[in-house]
Amino acid sequence: MDEYLGLTAFLESAWQELNAPDADRRHFCLDAISDVLETGRLTQNDAERSVERLVAVALSDEGYPVREASLHAACTAATHYELPYQVVKPLAVGASGFEPLLLTYVLAILGSTHDQAALPIVQRFHNHPHPEVRREVAEAVHELRWSGEPSSQ
Repeated sequence: MDEYLGLTAFLESAWQELNAPDADRRHFCLDAISDVLETGRLTQNDAERSVERLVAVALSDEGYPVREASLHAACTAATHYELPYQVVKPLAVGASGFEPLLLTYVLAILGSTHDQAALPIVQRFHNHPHPEVRREVAEAVHELRWSGEPSSQ
């Protein structure tokens, strides 16, 4: 089996295990998915599909550790792949519902899209009461303004 097929088979196995009722097992599976994304060896399409699934987990799972692990994996993907805003747009819509630490992940992911459509969402948190959120806002705004790419809404 070639390396790519091995990676995608491992990834699919982790996605299947994510249905486990045990939160620790789901967290472990998300860590495995993050490890695969960190290789940077998936196709852009496979990476985007994975991030879409991670976003869905972050928005729907009630367990904080699982939501954190899914956002961490999405951040990992954002460092190895150019994620289109449309892939992570559901995070923008639900940004206000995240706890401060999770919100920092969301802001980093939105900033990494380099899409100006994310700028107003990120700027909404400019006066957030938590300093780590404000720091992430500043970094995301800098990244979004620096890129200056037009919106792809």
